[in-house]
Amino acid sequence: MAEVPSANSPYPPSYYAASRNIIRDTQKLEGEVTADICVVGAGYSGMSTAIHLAEQGLKVVVVEAAEVGWGASGRNGGQVVNGLNASLATIGRRYGEKTANFVGGLVQEGAGIIYDWVARYGIDCDLKRGNIYAAYTEQHMRDLEAKKTLWQSHGMDDHELLDREAVRKHIGSDVYAGGMIDHSGGHMHPLNLVLGEARAFEGLGGVIYEHSPVTRVGQSADSAVVETSGGRVTAKTVVVCGNAYLGNVVPELTSRVMPVSTQMMATAPLGKERAEALLPTGMCVEDVRYILDYFRISGDYRLIFGGGVVYGGTDPADVVAKLRPNMEKVFPQLKGERIDFAWSGNFALSFSRVPQMGRLGNRIYFAHGYSGHGVTGSHLFGRILAEAIQGNTKRFDTFAALPWIPFPGGRLFRAQYSTVGSWWYELKDRLGL
Repeated sequence: MAEVPSANSPYPPSYYAASRNIIRDTQKLEGEVTADICVVGAGYSGMSTAIHLAEQGLKVVVVEAAEVGWGASGRNGGQVVNGLNASLATIGRRYGEKTANFVGGLVQEGAGIIYDWVARYGIDCDLKRGNIYAAYTEQHMRDLEAKKTLWQSHGMDDHELLDREAVRKHIGSDVYAGGMIDHSGGHMHPLNLVLGEARAFEGLGGVIYEHSPVTRVGQSADSAVVETSGGRVTAKTVVVCGNAYLGNVVPELTSRVMPVSTQMMATAPLGKERAEALLPTGMCVEDVRYILDYFRISGDYRLIFGGGVVYGGTDPADVVAKLRPNMEKVFPQLKGERIDFAWSGNFALSFSRVPQMGRLGNRIYFAHGYSGHGVTGSHLFGRILAEAIQGNTKRFDTFAALPWIPFPGGRLFRAQYSTVGSWWYELKDRLGL
């Protein structure tokens, strides 16, 4: 069964939770509160929406079931990867070139928001620039060449192709046939990023209520309401940003996405010399397979290695046993290396692999379904939601108009259906197709 936060949910035992640099004094929602905007969820989507609105002088309240960044925003791979899960080519085939051109014009914007806020608000999150897409086969390299050409056609010229010899200068491994650098990408400590954003939001006059699970979201002709067991927020507008951890609080959204868990682990500190032998230029890496591995070096010289998916949001019995063979395949020099932390986290998968944004009635907005590309997508969608709430609906309307597709098999069998589908793609990965 998928994980659902409660008022007493502690941070999961991840490396990020153990190394967070802000320990918050939390407050619960108690009694009656009024605001211009109430945001449900204190992850990236929620904090991005809240900051963009607070910067405009609006009174914004955020309500969080557990603590800031408790969900995917504080557990992810920490990679600033541009683009959506669905490629620009797929979006063009499915929705037309006009939509592809629209998306192509904004897929780097989310990363820009992160870089801007880290600098402007002094957020300490070990931010480094550059990410590498690693290729195992010549077919993978042809796919990367096509991606580079396509992204260039949308005005993005930040990509650099790497042959087998060149990729070896960035990744201390012999398994890759080549790769491609996105110089506009990067990586950081994800929990420290969202905690820093929360501090910035509060500095703008915003208020965050934690340990306050939402029990109901409703609306009337002149207001919207968010209720918890301890209190109520009445606002002009509510923004729902619970994503994979929303549960059934808003029944209209439950079937639109499916929670999917991915796993990560962190080695013991390797020291600067060993760490730099693994990733000499300090960039993060993800390979281009359907079921991919991703990894990077932390600020204290650990290798953080992630990969794999479990549809439905359940956790594997042994995360280290699942990930270690893949890590040691890429880096045989780490065979038997001590693992200090291992954890799972859920992301929300949409069937189309395109994030969803919309409105329920006149006063409830939502965004979810980043499908594993939520670090940048959530920051971008927060800005677009804030624009729409303030009356500029052009970008919001374009995303809201994209049709969403229900999962085959419905809620009961969607995980099984997706698992069967993933077996086919895993076979293609193994055959190098």
